[in-house]
Amino acid sequence: MQNTLFKYRVLLLHISFWVLYFSYRIYDLYEYTGLQRALIYTGLPITFNLIASYTHYIFILPILFRDKNWKKYLLLLIALLIPVFCARILFENQVYAQFVPNEDYFKTLKLSRIISTVWDTLTFLAFTGMIRFALDWFELENKRKQLENEKLNAELNYLKSQINPHFLFNTLHNLNALVYAGAKNANDVIIKLSNIMRYMIYESGKERVSLASEINYMNDYIHLESIRLNNSFKLDFTIDGPVEQIKIAPLLLITFLENAFKHGVSDQEPDCWINVTLSVTETQLQYRVSNKKIKSTRQNKLKSGFGLDNVKRRLSLSYPDKHVLIVDEADDIYTINVTLQLT
Repeated sequence: MQNTLFKYRVLLLHISFWVLYFSYRIYDLYEYTGLQRALIYTGLPITFNLIASYTHYIFILPILFRDKNWKKYLLLLIALLIPVFCARILFENQVYAQFVPNEDYFKTLKLSRIISTVWDTLTFLAFTGMIRFALDWFELENKRKQLENEKLNAELNYLKSQINPHFLFNTLHNLNALVYAGAKNANDVIIKLSNIMRYMIYESGKERVSLASEINYMNDYIHLESIRLNNSFKLDFTIDGPVEQIKIAPLLLITFLENAFKHGVSDQEPDCWINVTLSVTETQLQYRVSNKKIKSTRQNKLKSGFGLDNVKRRLSLSYPDKHVLIVDEADDIYTINVTLQLT
């Protein structure tokens, strides 16, 4: 549909140019020659210019674009110009001589007339050729951008698909243990895991989702982690602002929370904690996640890992020049601050 509309616009551009030029020439000559002669003096050269211009536009220029062979192009151009030039001179001699029978200008072939005729024809060839160059450049640029967008979308979808599969495997393993032991919260785990899987399958492919939905997904994740870790940590999750009205890229905030659980919580170490603050306005989102570094993390130095590398790339794709990510690492506390411009 868009391609057809583009072709109609190009056709309208060409028609508009020739109509405007023809009208201007008629208006310019009418006062001095009368309408009949103005039509003839204008229509005859324009006819040959049209023939030359669009033979060049449709058949010869594409050969240059395709083969990049200037020698072949120039030979074809000369082969076009010679018969068009000869036919134009012949017709002008026959037609114009009827109006000015005593004028030698139309009975002889002078150098000035040759130069004038060739220059007139080449001017229109150059003008329509520039249109073709411009349109082809825009088309190539659009295709390049389309391919780039497709590549970026493919990369973005791939990054989304990498959202910590280990969490799902661990949850399934824990669920198996709960079911085997006949634990009462096994059914709750199934419901939460079902919510998470549904969100990842059906919502992650969208460009933007409701922030409220993303928060529900994060709450389900926290609930499952609390079961896995036997609630051996303290978590404070503070939310402020109109979350129902805000749209964000899906599965973006969860990676920082996963990272906090991975490096800040262990059922083998006491006093683990995570603080999450989410504050939004209509134009900006601020997200802060901080956690205590567990002993193994402090010994091995916390690295960004695949998850944070993933989310950094996703931020650059989903919010180009509209995000700030600050990582603050102290001896025993790890903090990230994310700011997103929503407009």
